[in-house]
Amino acid sequence: MRLDETHDPALRSWVDSANAPGTDFPVQNLPHGVFRRRGSNEAFRGGVAIGDQVLDLAALARATPFDGPAARALQAAALEHLNDYMALGRPAWKALRLALSRALRAGSAQQPALAGCLVPQADVEHALPARVGDYTDFYTSIHHATNIGRQFRPDNPLLPNYKWVPIGYHGRSSSLGISGEAFHRPVGQTMPPGAAQPQVGPCKRLDIELELGIWIGAGNARGQAIPVGEAEDHVFGIGLLNDWSARDIQGWEYQPLGPFLAKNFATTLSPWIVTLEALAPYRAPLERAEGDPAPLPYLDGEAVRQEGALDIALEFALQTPRMRAAGQPAATVSTTNYRHAYWTVAQMVAHHTVNGCNLQPGDLFGSGTLSGPTLDQAAALIELTVGGKTPVQLPGGETRTWLEDGDTVVLRGWCERAGAARIGFGTCTGTVLPARG
Repeated sequence: MRLDETHDPALRSWVDSANAPGTDFPVQNLPHGVFRRRGSNEAFRGGVAIGDQVLDLAALARATPFDGPAARALQAAALEHLNDYMALGRPAWKALRLALSRALRAGSAQQPALAGCLVPQADVEHALPARVGDYTDFYTSIHHATNIGRQFRPDNPLLPNYKWVPIGYHGRSSSLGISGEAFHRPVGQTMPPGAAQPQVGPCKRLDIELELGIWIGAGNARGQAIPVGEAEDHVFGIGLLNDWSARDIQGWEYQPLGPFLAKNFATTLSPWIVTLEALAPYRAPLERAEGDPAPLPYLDGEAVRQEGALDIALEFALQTPRMRAAGQPAATVSTTNYRHAYWTVAQMVAHHTVNGCNLQPGDLFGSGTLSGPTLDQAAALIELTVGGKTPVQLPGGETRTWLEDGDTVVLRGWCERAGAARIGFGTCTGTVLPARG
């Protein structure tokens, strides 16, 4: 990933809101999503976030403002699902990004053509950006793995394979949802302490997992591994992901094959996919503790070591029904950063395909819960409350050990450093409804 003119922090847009301090969507970002006007019967179509507006790519495509590769990429990016656009690969993504960047900059001669294609973000609703054929959830935070392991194996919290292999499992793509959704508290089988047999009922230990969603672009042929040095050419971009978890259901069912009903009821995604191109200024070295083993050759490389990590700040916030009734915003519960992850995006792709598994455009990876090295950077309630022993304190004297009905969780992410434009991911929100009767 090399910087080019689209990353210039001095760039300004003729869309005034894209120049506001602290905006998630300056002209240096240009994330992709799928939208329509809220409450309408319009077809969903591709859009790009710019300031507080959405650039309607379907309307723009009808105006044919570009030619060559950018024009072909625009036609694909304007569709109801982004799979065809994702399949085109990095040269097409770069061509459209450059064309949009130039057209949206202050002083662009194309302003009149694009101005009529803007829709306020406040007036739209979103769908999943792509048809997801497969969803794989990884486990890339060594701090999360250690914190969880310590609760069950105090003397040996980290399993011996963790520092050698990116752990993952296949999740359920049919229950992926978009930010703003509300879902019913899951029901499942649990084993109460001291009980003679399990019972079926609503989850009592509902939790969140603050993750990132990694969207796959161009795929690979079945039987063909993707080398770690080429892995990011197969990654379209990154969004926020909340992998809700029913901890009491999971505790009873997860051996020997892992979570099932504890995870398959809901996973919530943010509507905007920030491209790897936009994140180029926020590369960071891969952090490993002294004495940790070097990755096996298929997971290793100079680029992985020097710039494989991404400096993405992350926040978990919570709004209770009482806070909502009082007009209070969601309160920050914890903050962390993706640079703490033990395994990189490229390593996840290389490992997923080393056995010949074929990835497809629109496939989704979850990064796993992205906890930092201290408990105030934990990205799940099970860690923040030390397994339910220490409730989280909220404004107004409220506390939470686990999520309660009516609670809304808000995830945020952004990149910020001197000499680069701030890049944001928007929000990923979800609300817990009571279990169905």
